Amino acid sequence: MNLINFIEQFPDEHSCKRHFKQVRENQGIICKKCGSTKHYWLKSKYQWQCAECRFRTTLRSGTMFENSNLPFKKWYLAMAFMSFSKKGISAAELQRQLNHSRYRTVWSMMHRIREAMGKRDDLYKLEGMIEFDEGYFSTETKAKDKQKLKRGRGSQKKTNVSVMAESTPLEDIESGKTSKHCRYFKMKVMDSHLSDEIKTITEENFDSKSIIFSDKSTSYVDIANYVDVHVSEKSSKETTVKILPWVHIAISNAKRNLLGIYHKIKGKYLQLYLDEFCYKLNRRYFGDRLFDRLTIAMADNYWYNKD
Repeated sequence: MNLINFIEQFPDEHSCKRHFKQVRENQGIICKKCGSTKHYWLKSKYQWQCAECRFRTTLRSGTMFENSNLPFKKWYLAMAFMSFSKKGISAAELQRQLNHSRYRTVWSMMHRIREAMGKRDDLYKLEGMIEFDEGYFSTETKAKDKQKLKRGRGSQKKTNVSVMAESTPLEDIESGKTSKHCRYFKMKVMDSHLSDEIKTITEENFDSKSIIFSDKSTSYVDIANYVDVHVSEKSSKETTVKILPWVHIAISNAKRNLLGIYHKIKGKYLQLYLDEFCYKLNRRYFGDRLFDRLTIAMADNYWYNKD
């Protein structure tokens, strides 16, 4: 979908509401009171009513739109601009495009959309052959800390991020050369470099039957306990090119993307920006379907424990 198609499909507030209602019904309405999935639509109230306990669910309830007073049209426009732009869009630019008076409102709206992107990707685990490494991203430093900045790994100007990439070796039949083909990526902000946090990331993001490739960091010694195979190589230029090519390409692209559009990012918000980057990267071949997939992500019942 491009901007012209969007304007034709969603010309007003009612068309956005009608579309979101259909998306929610396709996902399934879940009663917050009794957990029932049987509902009927009250046209006069523009709400669903539970067939079991008669509890009513609004169009926004249980979704990322909950507790928002912004019109659906503005939400849809924000999702459109964020999904149409390959590299991203700043809150200041989106504020101008939406003709909205308050920057903070637009900024918060974009973070909700990024949160939905992250929650959607968290539903899936990486599997097969996976590259695993860490990158250090520049983040905004408080004025009081600028006088006592550290260098290296513990610097207040850098935030540690674990980067994971599914990569499958493919052999060229004609040349006989083997190269790695990438599929999906994940990036997670880390509070420390300790093995306990690596363990948590491994359990939450890797399938237990995966094969992990990494360098010989001492924090990675326990990875083999949670996956089928853990292959570690001493960190070097050769390792970067042959063993861990895609994670380093992703790190470079993410850094360039964030620096070029947002310039300065606070460490506590870095994960949201990385969620947006990975969401688009993982759906780089979706084309016109990206907006539709984002609408589904915004409508999902994340509050409900699907397990």
